[in-house]
Amino acid sequence: QVQLVESGGGLVQPGGSLTLSCAASGRTFNRGWFRQAPGKERELVAAITGSGDRIYLSDFAKGRFTISRDNAKSTVSLQMNSLKPEDTAVYYCAANTLRPSTSLLGPYEDWGQGTQVTVSS
Repeated sequence: QVQLVESGGGLVQPGGSLTLSCAASGRTFNRGWFRQAPGKERELVAAITGSGDRIYLSDFAKGRFTISRDNAKSTVSLQMNSLKPEDTAVYYCAANTLRPSTSLLGPYEDWGQGTQVTVSS
């Protein structure tokens, strides 16, 4: 099992920015960021292939969020700009680790503990 550790969450005002980072303890293929708001289902925010040659962004993330990875450091980052109150959620890092998947929608076998992002004035 690969351990994933997120960092970078916190409180930010509407219109502000945050960068989330996720460090992995072992080999990963696709990497993703999910989020779950209170009373809602977990949803995919963004994902990136092992080589970084393909990226998926959800509709609500397009134009505001950027996903990137540094394979030398086994990290993936989510840069979030123009944050809105509706972006408030726990954000989870996920990794495809068993067999390389051709789909950025999944599967993701290993998950981080989550980091809280709160957008509020």
